[in-house]
Amino acid sequence: MPSPSTSLNSVTSRNSDLGGSLEEFDLMAEAAGYIGSQIAPVLEVARVSGTFGRIPVEQLLQERETLRAPGAGYSRGSWTFVPDSYTTQEHGTEEPVDENEADMFVDFFDAELVSRNRAVSAVLRNAEKRWAARLFNPSTWTGAALTTAITNEWDDYPNATPINDVEAAVRKMWDSSGIWANALVINRHVFRNLRLCAQIIDRIAASGAGNPAKPSDITEEMLATVFDIDRIIVGGGAKNLATESASASFGKIWSDEYAMVCKVATSKDVREACIARTLHWGADGSSVLGTVEDYEEPQTRSKIIRVRHQVAEKIFYTEAGHLISNVTT
Repeated sequence: MPSPSTSLNSVTSRNSDLGGSLEEFDLMAEAAGYIGSQIAPVLEVARVSGTFGRIPVEQLLQERETLRAPGAGYSRGSWTFVPDSYTTQEHGTEEPVDENEADMFVDFFDAELVSRNRAVSAVLRNAEKRWAARLFNPSTWTGAALTTAITNEWDDYPNATPINDVEAAVRKMWDSSGIWANALVINRHVFRNLRLCAQIIDRIAASGAGNPAKPSDITEEMLATVFDIDRIIVGGGAKNLATESASASFGKIWSDEYAMVCKVATSKDVREACIARTLHWGADGSSVLGTVEDYEEPQTRSKIIRVRHQVAEKIFYTEAGHLISNVTT
């Protein structure tokens, strides 16, 4: 069958009606329990790929003499970069909206809006899956300095000692890097298990906050106080493990086998020691949470909704994280 004479590029357009706002997509990600961009804040890059110098963690706290005698010069420090690189990749998906079906079901739903949300969800979910695979990764965090397998799993509510486990991990991270963790990353199942642990409940009661009447009384903020850490980052995203034609089989994006204490970036300064960043290249029209475009496909009488972004998931300092395993039975 002959194809349309007009190229797709010439009819593709950014759809302002369907595009939504950054805040809207951010809320969509939050509602789905996606946390990748919280652990790895976005850093805009000027090129698709490139190299940069990363300061070795041992040099961040390097000792030097600062005493100056009258008439003498000042001491001068020297330090080196470790060559590092990144390559962003484009991720995207399309949803066709058949004109006939859109008109047929117009009283029931907005087919274009549904298609947009499905495409955005697919792009964001895959980004979350990539971060979960990178961070809850015992092949990256190996050896006693970077990972610990605990003895009593956190779903062994009477005997679990999560406060001790997290404290030990925080101290091991400091011992290997001189960096204090400011976050604990867990999934929603592990969060719910922690609220049932006797040690957690006893510590909250001992702090004067009262004895929680039910697990839902224990918030993420209360757990952060118990663990003496700035924030608890809880991943709740789900994925369908089955193929398209098979019955649904739902799984967790963030495994309940692991937890991680880490240092999350708090600034846009690339020199800040942190565990990871999301590198985003936007010169081609990409938006980190997804650019929405559409074009007409005359041969199928459809409008194609496309969502895309161009990113790289970059681990900056493995020493800025400590992986805890054997968290759940």
